[in-house]
Amino acid sequence: MNPVQQAVQWLNDPLNWTIPGGILDRLGEHLTISAAAVVLGCLVAWPVGLFLGHTGRGGSVVVLISNLTLAIPTIALLTILPLTFLGFGQKPVIIALAVFAVPPLLANAYTGLREVDPEARDAARGMGLSGGQLLRRVELPLAVPYLAAGFRTAAVQVVATAALASFVNGGGLGQIISAGFGLGMSVGGGQILAGGVLVALLALAVEGILAVVERIVTPRPLRRTRRLADRRAAAVGEA
Repeated sequence: MNPVQQAVQWLNDPLNWTIPGGILDRLGEHLTISAAAVVLGCLVAWPVGLFLGHTGRGGSVVVLISNLTLAIPTIALLTILPLTFLGFGQKPVIIALAVFAVPPLLANAYTGLREVDPEARDAARGMGLSGGQLLRRVELPLAVPYLAAGFRTAAVQVVATAALASFVNGGGLGQIISAGFGLGMSVGGGQILAGGVLVALLALAVEGILAVVERIVTPRPLRRTRRLADRRAAAVGEA
């Protein structure tokens, strides 16, 4: 039986879905880790990006932070962080993945505010809006396509990379792959392939769901800018 047939057989076994530590348990862990990492990345990246974009200063800082965080391999962080007070488990995984999520979130938050039409800003200031009101009522709504595109890119990247959590006993679908390697390719090859397929399908599902959400939260007049935001997010993710 080749690995593909083994993978199909493994996925069709109900026990592999329902037993403790099975697919459903690992899926829940994977989603929990990914969600926590993206939320943490948003809490760090969005305030910085929005502030710098609103003030119109710090473009070089955004580039520097994005390049630095991209230059740090996630696997390196997963190797170093467990040796600190964080120990092994989900905490170091969440922090490492949050660092990985920062570049698209930060860059798109900054770009979204800088792409706001200067005439819209001038009109808002002419109406007597303060800096905070300008940010909340004008700049943020117009930057929604960029924020949504950055969130979508970061989420998909984190979901796909969270499989590395198995290296530090962090749980997630990567544990299925690691367990397969522990059995050896002749016995566990199908399980390894099944785990990889599950991670890929989950990433595609997140991509599709967030694409729909992005369209819903984007005001209709701004939807024409969605393609541009997607291209910018993709460029940041590939840099």
